[in-house]
Amino acid sequence: MPDLLGVTNPVPGHDNANVNRNLPVIPNDPRLQNAPDLDRVSRPDNRTEQQDSGDAGGADKALRYDSNFAGFLQRLADTPGLAETMGQLLRSYQGTVVSSGMGEGMALDMASLLRMLQMDGGELRSFLQNQMDSGARFSGPLFNILREAYANSTSEVLRGSILQFLKRYSDYSSSQHIQGNLLRGLTQLTRSIPASFGSQLLPMASQLEQLMQSGDRAGALKLLQGSIMPFLSSYTSRTNDMGLSRMLISMLALDVARYENGSRSGLLQAFHQLSAHTSVRERLGNLSDEALMNLLDRGGFARAAERNEFADQLAKTASRALRGGSGAEAQDAFRNIVSALLINESVYMPLLHMMIPLEWMGKLMFSELWVDPDAEENMKRGRGQQDNTIRFLFKMDIQSLGFFDMVLTCQREDVDLQLFCPQSVAPFAETVGGELTRILSENGLRPNSVQVRPMEKPLTISGVFPKIFEGENSIDVKA
Repeated sequence: MPDLLGVTNPVPGHDNANVNRNLPVIPNDPRLQNAPDLDRVSRPDNRTEQQDSGDAGGADKALRYDSNFAGFLQRLADTPGLAETMGQLLRSYQGTVVSSGMGEGMALDMASLLRMLQMDGGELRSFLQNQMDSGARFSGPLFNILREAYANSTSEVLRGSILQFLKRYSDYSSSQHIQGNLLRGLTQLTRSIPASFGSQLLPMASQLEQLMQSGDRAGALKLLQGSIMPFLSSYTSRTNDMGLSRMLISMLALDVARYENGSRSGLLQAFHQLSAHTSVRERLGNLSDEALMNLLDRGGFARAAERNEFADQLAKTASRALRGGSGAEAQDAFRNIVSALLINESVYMPLLHMMIPLEWMGKLMFSELWVDPDAEENMKRGRGQQDNTIRFLFKMDIQSLGFFDMVLTCQREDVDLQLFCPQSVAPFAETVGGELTRILSENGLRPNSVQVRPMEKPLTISGVFPKIFEGENSIDVKA
């Protein structure tokens, strides 16, 4: 994720520590930027004012100075391949109970993780459906109505009401995660500040945990806003501590705001405000508060989150490995996996992302699936009679075969498919293409074009889904 606390992105090749201030001044020196101009007020540094947004992931493009989104795209381009890293890690532990540097607890976690990969066709289908549901928070009839209302409305008031409701629902559905963040942040704070202050904060953290466990959200908020945050504010003003505690307090304040925003009463209030608009009320009908909460609490996303056992086990195993439960190589692999997941699941990405780990016929396969359900939004472009184009990107690492990239674009039953394969598979391209055509046809799809070619280099996400660079699909965070 971008460093939102930084004022600007780092400037390539610019390091104030290395500036030689003793260089002679040469008139009209082309190396000088922002030379003093008596007719205008210029910046005190040696940077230009603005650059084109461009593709921050490209090697020949410069970063923008005014956008954290460019920094995010750069990190996305530099992130190690999740499919390759995960595949290598799982293969290294396949059939291994204990290896050098791996403790007994880590071995049990890895064994549990590997057992989850042994799926038949039906289990794989359920696994994919569960990932699809858990990855799409705003899915179902209610959100389809809101999505259509937002797209068709010209009223900024209505659009704002829809976005406010979605924001509150996002925080409401993340309540358990936010509570965990609050407790973990307070625990870190008790260890990061002097013991004389930490000993006063610890009882409040314990009381907060008890209130959260009992489901007393109002009491927890009262303790946070009335006691904990004022205590931390007083600590900062008295000590002027600008170290780790300052960052932790800033993150804690953000989580407190989200915790308050995600209350049940706040969610219902946003819904009532939304229902005041005639165009939405007509579509929703007489949806009561109880019916709404039942719909949200028992929807596909809520149920999928409870059944996402693979993600829970992966997080548990990664946590144990990064805390010293495994060797240096495994720690590095898990660090890359966690980093990739955090970036891939970023709120900046207008794409659905899924992982497909699988052991099939004794071979391990790890795949990433990226989906853009609106690759070509015909409704927005005045072509409402045409269905939107859906684009898929599969990144597959198959044991003993190698790494594959597949791009599949479809509009209803019409499908175009491109498969980029390892050099060892290239001689069988015609056979593979024929099998892919057969599979598509047998499943009721019309393959317009099926191409199989050797892979020159892995496809980039930004290359397959260029819409993430469009202004209406990206978030430009300015400090």
